[in-house]
Amino acid sequence: MKFRTLAIIAAALGITIWIACSGPDHPQDLDKSIHQWLTLKMDSLETGAAQLLSLVEEHAAGPELQQAFKVCRQRYKQMEWFSEYYAPATSRQLNGPPLPEIEIEEHKKAEPAGLQVMEELLFPYDSSAVSALLREVKVFRSDLIPLRHTIENTHFDTAHIFDACKLEIFRIETLGISGFDTPLSGWGITEAGITLNAVKQVIQLAGAPDALLHLFDTVIAASKQPASVGMFDYATYMAVYLDPLAAAMTDWFFSEGLTPLKYPGALNTHARTMFDSTSFNISYFVHAADAFPTPEKVALGKMLFYDTRLAGNQQRSCNSCHQQDKAFTDGMPKNVSLSGTATILRNTPTLLYAGLQQAQFYDMRAPTLENQVLDVLHNEAEMHSSADAVVKWLNREPVIKAQFKAAFPDMEDTIRPRYLMQAIAAYIRQLHPFRSRFDRYMKGELNAINEQEKKGFNLFMGKARCATCHFLPLFNGTAAPVFATTESEVLGVLRAPGVPELDPDEGRYTHTKMEELKYAFKTPTLRNIALTAPYMHNGTFRTLEEVMEFYNKGGAAGYGITLPGQTLSADPLQLSEEEKRDIIAFMRVLTDN
Repeated sequence: MKFRTLAIIAAALGITIWIACSGPDHPQDLDKSIHQWLTLKMDSLETGAAQLLSLVEEHAAGPELQQAFKVCRQRYKQMEWFSEYYAPATSRQLNGPPLPEIEIEEHKKAEPAGLQVMEELLFPYDSSAVSALLREVKVFRSDLIPLRHTIENTHFDTAHIFDACKLEIFRIETLGISGFDTPLSGWGITEAGITLNAVKQVIQLAGAPDALLHLFDTVIAASKQPASVGMFDYATYMAVYLDPLAAAMTDWFFSEGLTPLKYPGALNTHARTMFDSTSFNISYFVHAADAFPTPEKVALGKMLFYDTRLAGNQQRSCNSCHQQDKAFTDGMPKNVSLSGTATILRNTPTLLYAGLQQAQFYDMRAPTLENQVLDVLHNEAEMHSSADAVVKWLNREPVIKAQFKAAFPDMEDTIRPRYLMQAIAAYIRQLHPFRSRFDRYMKGELNAINEQEKKGFNLFMGKARCATCHFLPLFNGTAAPVFATTESEVLGVLRAPGVPELDPDEGRYTHTKMEELKYAFKTPTLRNIALTAPYMHNGTFRTLEEVMEFYNKGGAAGYGITLPGQTLSADPLQLSEEEKRDIIAFMRVLTDN
């Protein structure tokens, strides 16, 4: 029997674990074991769905329906690691957000379905909604059929099981415990323990050692701390329990010499937490092989970023609006247009962490950073130039041409527009430092934040519901742990603080002409927010206090504005002045040093 050291990040636990490692003797044994486990869970889930359907058909009372629904959710949660990883489209049908899924390219939407839609019908329950609930339960049962087919047609190996299980821990950390999919029932924290227990069983089948399984038990027990609003200690649970558990899983996998995935997703296989710049696989966010950042491209892009010759009048650079000391913003509500006679359309967003998004600009009209660069160059109010015009003078500079050739070895004798865009995009892509005090805390430095800041984070995750839109670890609309989509929200931003009048900018609707996206704007990162005032797409909120008051009242609805498409909950958060100060104190911790 072999013994290895399993490193645990959590200094607070004070543990160095010696483990006996043993994996499955044969890959086919593992595949068979996982199939059997999933089949039993699938049978149980189908039984739970059938029981819920029977109760709905019998017009059972609300409490009885809610309990049956709870059982059904918990049984799904035991399979979530599998469903989300191996059947993401089916998973969205089973437990996706209760909002239409918008397909911009095809100009259509798909109506929501699944457990989250049922929750809205059950909390509170009104017997007049029985027909809608009956329809949703029937659809849910039908959507279980392709999930069973996926089980039957999937081959399971250790590398993919490890990846799926570790991602599930990150999913609990970023979505589950925040109440993202249980906003009304409030079951997210309870479900975390149930999900972790299922993951424990799966990695036990994959050969995980006893010491790692005991660590799972410790984290599951921590899931049972008081869970009422304002009482759950999210900060400790994440930094002392969940992240060390993910780190321990990673250490076990590599200590056994197991072969990692050849093509990882957004997170590298070696990522021990999500709060480190090396955890992200940048190639996942790059849409062309020759656009992947290299030191040569980054250096070239940085030089171009500060060059005023990019502008049509040769008097404005990218840095003119994206200044490093202001976290790559400009400190203005809206910057002055190139002509100096007007302002640009919207507030200047930070470029920090922009490379870890799936869409650019507040209205998300650019799918890549390269598209963003091209758009800005052509924008009459911003640069009033073009990629063709810029490369024309670049090709007359022998030194710069040599730098381009070094950065793009396949380049022939001429600098093409795409090289220009890729170089600047490469510079922006490496602007994700993850050097805030909060990152240090999440990596085990538990004295990096004080008690007020910790309380603010717990409110951020819980009562204030901030984390259900500003997803960790990026604190923007790009949802972990897959990071496949970047979301927008309809908040109903005001024309001015406290003024019950909607800002006229229609956001994504301007380009899509889809009613569901009227007044929708991309959810920006809150990282470095202390440096990026003023706030919102129109730059109308001067302070974080004004921002907090807007959210505390329930967005536009809180000011008496009727906005049918508002995705922000219209219910007031009922935060006290002290609680608002605590949340602001936490947000200041997100400043990169």
